[in-house]
Amino acid sequence: MDIVRAFRIVSIAEAASFLVLLLIAMPLKYIADFPAAVSLVGAIHGVLFMGYVGLVFVVREQLGWNMTRTVLALIAAVLPVAPFFVERHWARPAAPAAA
Repeated sequence: MDIVRAFRIVSIAEAASFLVLLLIAMPLKYIADFPAAVSLVGAIHGVLFMGYVGLVFVVREQLGWNMTRTVLALIAAVLPVAPFFVERHWARPAAPAAA
């Protein structure tokens, strides 16, 4: 599998897991007194978060990102829906230079 494609998949999964954690697991913990939901979803999200951050550094050169875009992609990891934006708009391989 292409590493950029892997990054795009992890980006979507990380953002989705963050939303599940915030919108489903947290209410289950505090409203339904079911803390296991946060433990399970939190662990999954944590692994995906670390994968996303690691893959940002792996794909930045392939995608032609400068330092500013790389830092913004890293900041996106802590915002609930921002990795969807990164995947949709920034995770396209750089076009080859015309000869």
